Amino acid sequence: MKIIILFFLIANLIAQDDYSLRVAYGNASENDLGEIISGQLGSHTEDLTVLSVDGGYLLKESAFEWPMDIYVKGGVSYFDEGAFDDVYEATLYIKAYWNFDFLENRVRVGLGDGISVTSDILRTEYLEAKSKNDNNSEFLNYIDFSVDFDFGRLIRYKPLHNTYIGYALKHRSGIYGLINNVEKGGSNYNTIYLERNF
Repeated sequence: MKIIILFFLIANLIAQDDYSLRVAYGNASENDLGEIISGQLGSHTEDLTVLSVDGGYLLKESAFEWPMDIYVKGGVSYFDEGAFDDVYEATLYIKAYWNFDFLENRVRVGLGDGISVTSDILRTEYLEAKSKNDNNSEFLNYIDFSVDFDFGRLIRYKPLHNTYIGYALKHRSGIYGLINNVEKGGSNYNTIYLERNF
């Protein structure tokens, strides 16, 4: 934890806002993507957790003259699978943030899409596929949906401006069979995170 705090302090000294770093932690959900987006976060019957670190580079600020920033991002994740072997993941994706500025604060809604590769089949994906007689794959589509707010602006402390606290959904799927014949298998992890632009 001290290393993460130290990194954010150093990032503040070299702030250019072209890069981002996010640290997230969360749990698996048995609900599907639609249920989670409608507010039914749910949880998994087993204690399946994820710790992830994502880095990004700003490709375009205020794209199309809209309040939308576009990043290319990559990340690594560690999945604690309980009694089963732990799994590691690498992701690569493009993410757009829609910015809402009001009352001297900023709220962002983000949507990212790309690819995800895991070192093994996630436990929640194995159970999902087994219950629906579906396939599994280590390579799947990746969607990253997030909502956050600028913590520094909220507390009126300039050195912490562009430090965001929020919620992110990590979603892996085969897009109804388009990727590796995975039609109904996949996973959803609800996470909370801290992200810093520097």
